[in-house]
Amino acid sequence: MVGSGDGRVRWGILATGGIAAKFAGDLVDLPDAELVAVASRSEESAREFADRFGIPRAYGDWGALARDEDVDVVYVATPHAAHRAAAGLCLEAGRNVLCEKAFTLNVREAEELVALAKGRGSFLMEGMWTYCHPLVRKLKALVDDGAIGEVRTVQADFGLEGPFPPAHRLRDPAQGGGALLDLGVYPISFAQLLLGEPSDVVARAVLSKESIDLQTGALLSWESGALASVHCSLTGGTPTTATVTGTRGRIDVPSAFFCPDHITLHRTGHPSERFDLTPQDGPANTFRHEATEVMRALRAGETESALVPLEGTLAVMRTMDRIREQIGVSYPGE
Repeated sequence: MVGSGDGRVRWGILATGGIAAKFAGDLVDLPDAELVAVASRSEESAREFADRFGIPRAYGDWGALARDEDVDVVYVATPHAAHRAAAGLCLEAGRNVLCEKAFTLNVREAEELVALAKGRGSFLMEGMWTYCHPLVRKLKALVDDGAIGEVRTVQADFGLEGPFPPAHRLRDPAQGGGALLDLGVYPISFAQLLLGEPSDVVARAVLSKESIDLQTGALLSWESGALASVHCSLTGGTPTTATVTGTRGRIDVPSAFFCPDHITLHRTGHPSERFDLTPQDGPANTFRHEATEVMRALRAGETESALVPLEGTLAVMRTMDRIREQIGVSYPGE
């Protein structure tokens, strides 16, 4: 059983950066969520964050949050190089965990977290908000129902204009820097949501002097004959769109494809159909759907989400490991 006496699920947040603030701001809009604790490496940072969002408990170390038995689930919002340590600490203490993407630095770390969660019977989910988005769920349902026939190609990109200075976390190998883990995880996850894990991967990249990828392109292929072209970049602002093409039509997803406000279905011999978010869905770029899925699963006694299954997360990590091996990017300690 989770939740306080009034049925609300009690959340803790580990880290106090921008994405943690965005999540906290979206969480306070959910009437069945209660934000009860926050932790940072700095007590001052934790206290400032707690004051900002009306959080009753602020901890200056991660362990204190992990040991807080009044917390039902912890949202891990550190840079991804720290995900293994932060999420692992919480799981070992018996907490349920929602961990931001990229889930970990590599599949080995991801497998360790999954094993920890399963060994303790705890809930674990990657924070792939795209999979919980109403319109992405609609897109998947259309594809699964055969609306565009058999999927032949997926195209998706995510690029930021930059430039990012060498000291920035996106350029820092110690923080898991590079375009692939921070941005490329989106187009890869999008493609694999529809097609599963690819049978073959071919990748090329441009590396920085720190040996992280400034931009990476990959061609993923499946035994069905389907192909996916994915691209990520820290050197230029790309359209950040996606297209799924099948034997009888296609679906276009506008920028930003990972949290769209509409999608358009084009079917051979039919007028185009546009699907928009409803007022009940809220804004396109909200964490509310992700948080709602976590709370639904916890109340149902589930240890993983059907929308963001752990095997799907591991499959994406395997693909990114294969890409990094080809482009020559590795991180300290690997």
